[in-house]
Amino acid sequence: MLVPREGDYIAIQSYKHNGQLHRTWRDTMVLKTSEDALIGVNDHTLVTESDGRRWLTREPAIVYFHKHYWFNIVAMIREGGVSYYCNLASPFTIDQEALKYIDYDLDVKVFPHGEKRLLDADEYEDHSQRWHYSKATDHILKQNVSVLVDWIDHGKGPFSQAYVDLWYNRYLQLSHRV
Repeated sequence: MLVPREGDYIAIQSYKHNGQLHRTWRDTMVLKTSEDALIGVNDHTLVTESDGRRWLTREPAIVYFHKHYWFNIVAMIREGGVSYYCNLASPFTIDQEALKYIDYDLDVKVFPHGEKRLLDADEYEDHSQRWHYSKATDHILKQNVSVLVDWIDHGKGPFSQAYVDLWYNRYLQLSHRV
């Protein structure tokens, strides 16, 4: 398995359960890798949708992926505070091409004032039936929603302002290094 180093740029590819490519982020800067996790940053990163539409991310965002949790976390750094977008997804894999995961539709959005919203439950139900998510996958995803909400409620990891500040400052240091 390829392990990118701090300051490297990688692509991220999100797939759906049926194997179809869903979305690609072209250049994510790696801030840290460990045996189990990868932390990176997107800042005006080119995103390509499965239908070919392309757009740039609007603000810096710290991204967190883990090999044992069925979610990934995007901490979007905005003037009004940090907003989070959390994807319920398979643990990531990485190869020479990209960091890859399966997006399982359910999302949790956290607003700067702390409000949480579970999004896309209808899409999850539709895809679960269409693509025959197993009972085991459904159980794992629902367990991981609980883990994710616990992290949010307790300011664990990416949900800590100190975490966001640490990794954003590291990004600023690396991006000015030539």
